[in-house]
Amino acid sequence: MSTYNQILYQIVFRSYGYTPFLTSENENILFSYIAGILKNKSCHSYIVGGASNHIHIITYLHPTIAPAYAVKDIKLASHKMILENSKLFSHFTGWQVGYSSFTYHISSKAKLIRYVENQRERHKIFSFKKELIELLKEHSVDFNEDYLIT
Repeated sequence: MSTYNQILYQIVFRSYGYTPFLTSENENILFSYIAGILKNKSCHSYIVGGASNHIHIITYLHPTIAPAYAVKDIKLASHKMILENSKLFSHFTGWQVGYSSFTYHISSKAKLIRYVENQRERHKIFSFKKELIELLKEHSVDFNEDYLIT
């Protein structure tokens, strides 16, 4: 029997200490690099984006790829790439410990892509922490706010 699935993920993680490091000069380099990592793992990224200090990835993960392993590989490879381009990413302090991931029905894909495309505008009004709390509540994820800054 073959394996069939259609799970749409939103994966979210931030820089260590909420340190802003994404700029108009470097963000597309990082976003494209992350999309390439996923492609090399037979995954499809619909969009990789973010603002200032965090990343949002809307993706389909190949059935053999667990979200935790995908995030681990993304963080390790992107961290290495960022260090190799330290002048371009001079304020990067590392990635946070952990991540958040949420699943959606495929019919939400266009809405999620627009959501990620509008990150810069959204974060003129809302902090990343407030955005993350909203996502966690929307998906009924129990959390301790003290651990959102580790």
